[in-house]
Amino acid sequence: MYIGEYTHSIDDKGRVIMPSKFREELGVKFYVTKGMEGCIFVYDEVEWKRLEEKTKNLKLTSKKARQFERLFYAPARELEFDKQGRFVIPQNLRDYAKIEKEASIIGVSSRIEIWDKNKYEEYISGSEMDYDSITEDFEDLDI
Repeated sequence: MYIGEYTHSIDDKGRVIMPSKFREELGVKFYVTKGMEGCIFVYDEVEWKRLEEKTKNLKLTSKKARQFERLFYAPARELEFDKQGRFVIPQNLRDYAKIEKEASIIGVSSRIEIWDKNKYEEYISGSEMDYDSITEDFEDLDI
């Protein structure tokens, strides 16, 4: 399970350090793709395979299913860490997430999200993240 929030700088080559706790859990290979709300999703190999199994059952005749598969899989990349625990965020994903100088790397249970630091701070402090009203919608979870 991925938990926690970290901030790291992006170098001129688009490299960023993954927090060591996350590196250990991700393993040798991991996958990145477009996420929701303008962030990047990061998955370990097990979770990626689980998502592939689920999405391969989408109906080819469904226009939304085809669109989702294109938006999710086409920009995706399989990555590995260098010896310093860094990886290159592909340019297409940096552009999508508008990540320039600093990235917020957050653990969200079964995935990691990478945000532009300023964009993440705005998102968290904005009305979209009203913790009390959000949790009301999940009463049946009995948290």
